[in-house]
Amino acid sequence: MSFVSVCFLFFLPAVFLLYWGLNRHQRWQNMFLVVASYVFYGWWDYRFLFLIFLTSLSSYVTGMMIAKSCGQRQRYWTATANIVFNLLILLVFKYYNFFIDSLQVLASSVGFLLDVPTLYLILPVGISFYTFQSLSYTIDVYKGNVKATPDVVAFFAYICFFPQLVAGPIERATNLLPQMLNTRRFDYDDAVDGLRQVLWGFFKKMVIADQCALAVNMVWDDWWSQSAIMLLVSMVLFSFQIYGDFSGYSDIAIGTAKLFGIHLNDNFRLPYFSHSIAEFWRRWHISLMSWFRDYVYIPLGGSLGTRMLAARNTIIVFLLSGLWHGANWTFVVWGAYNAVLFLPSLLLGKKHKRHTQVPSLLDVPAIILTFLFVTFGWVFFRADTLGAGLGYLHLTFISVVHGSWGAMTAGKGALLWCCVLIVIEWLTRRYRHPLQIVLTWPPVVRWSVYYVLLLCVIFFHGEEQTFIYFQF
Repeated sequence: MSFVSVCFLFFLPAVFLLYWGLNRHQRWQNMFLVVASYVFYGWWDYRFLFLIFLTSLSSYVTGMMIAKSCGQRQRYWTATANIVFNLLILLVFKYYNFFIDSLQVLASSVGFLLDVPTLYLILPVGISFYTFQSLSYTIDVYKGNVKATPDVVAFFAYICFFPQLVAGPIERATNLLPQMLNTRRFDYDDAVDGLRQVLWGFFKKMVIADQCALAVNMVWDDWWSQSAIMLLVSMVLFSFQIYGDFSGYSDIAIGTAKLFGIHLNDNFRLPYFSHSIAEFWRRWHISLMSWFRDYVYIPLGGSLGTRMLAARNTIIVFLLSGLWHGANWTFVVWGAYNAVLFLPSLLLGKKHKRHTQVPSLLDVPAIILTFLFVTFGWVFFRADTLGAGLGYLHLTFISVVHGSWGAMTAGKGALLWCCVLIVIEWLTRRYRHPLQIVLTWPPVVRWSVYYVLLLCVIFFHGEEQTFIYFQF
């Protein structure tokens, strides 16, 4: 089930009413959340419910076994077994064919014929997200950062909580699991703020992202015949498409969770107002990058050793991050590209200044430069093959042909909406989400803003597009 589907408009109110009808019964609320989440997830393909059940069960049992183990060696091998088990599931469903195809190409390049069968598997929606969430629990229990919970219902609810199940944020047990274990009370102000954030998320997804997608898809359908200006416009629009799409999903997820008395962590903090690549990656897909920082970068040594070791660790993180996004060499190259942009300041020993959430006009040149670097990298993220990505960038700098006027027409409208988004986010950059600014406004003005946004979603939405990150 998708947030932007008609089914969800009936699903959410029904779940909300039944959930709070079980008020003061925390265990029953959790059981109901598990059932509702399985219905939500199974709406795509009920056959994959077994995978999320298996991941949840293995991680729960592993946590209890670690808690009851006395020796460090036993704890280590118990945690390792579950980590390997869950990674194998991910590798088979997401990466098996990719690795086999790559191995066959490599073998043929040196004169060998490698005949290994591929598997015809459908990629389960959100498998990378809930797998990483379960892995973080196992690792944290092993390290002693959290206690293994004996409450199996609360644990299952932690893994499958439907607002963030298929596209994050990737929640840690330190934040979400205690909320599942404690009694929740309905907070009217919190719920209303959640609805504001949901509305803003729908605006970013359906108006910004889906409007941009129309022009971007038209250009990419025959990029080899487009002019440089159309290729550049498409690059910029895709930057806003993926931002509106993914951050819009995160806003809907975080806002929806508030309706149930649950607080999820922020996943985006105005990433396109970043002053550098390092800052961009502290503001973009925060839950994933912090996951790689805590469970890959720091265990490898982080930046405690020499600069070359820190550079090696950084490259590993970005390559893994790229591969996490998809089983395609385009994502690996995209990760490598960002690593190359990140490394100079690391090797030169520059401190990554942590800017506040409130950039000023003096920061605009650095913000624009960072945005351009990020935008060029998104070409590989969008391309189906490395050849298409390289060819697209090549034509961007040499093309003189005239592109499709249809794409130009769609692009103009999308660019206008992108400008609206930039202005709104700039003016509200002090707030966690833009609609918090209306809290002090008169009720008539405040409700007028809500209705204007709602009308924009209804009348100016683009053609419905599947959330980009559902494929990851």
